[in-house]
Amino acid sequence: MDVDFTSVDVSPSFKVCDSLIEKDKKNTCFRTTIRQEISSSLAKQSIQVPQSVDETIEVAITIQSNKEVKLTSIKSSDSLLVILPSLKAILKKSVEELPAVYPAIKRGVPVTTVYKLPIRIAVKN
Repeated sequence: MDVDFTSVDVSPSFKVCDSLIEKDKKNTCFRTTIRQEISSSLAKQSIQVPQSVDETIEVAITIQSNKEVKLTSIKSSDSLLVILPSLKAILKKSVEELPAVYPAIKRGVPVTTVYKLPIRIAVKN
C-alpha cells in the first residue's frame, strides 16, 4: 500500500537532511536533494538524439519502507520515447544511483511512499 506523502509524520529523507527538525524544511531538503541528484546523474549521460528535444516528463519514484528506491513510472509523450528509446533505462540508473534514502515515517513505522518528480528533458542534436 502506498501512503500519500502529505499524510506522513516524517517525509522521506537523505542523510544531508537529517539535522533538520521542522517538517516543511526537511521535506524541502528532500525534494531539493532528489532533484539535484537525478539532474546531476542525467547530466553525466551522453545522450544522442536524431532531433532536438525539450519536454517536461513526470517520473514516479517509490520509496519502500525497507529503504529500497524504484522508478515506478514515466509519463511522457509517445514521440519522446521514439526519439529517446533509452530514456527509461537512463532514468532507472539515475534513481538506482541515489544516495541512501530513509523512508517516510507514519506513527513511528517506516512506510512506502510514492514521490512524483517533474523532469525537463532538453537535448540538442
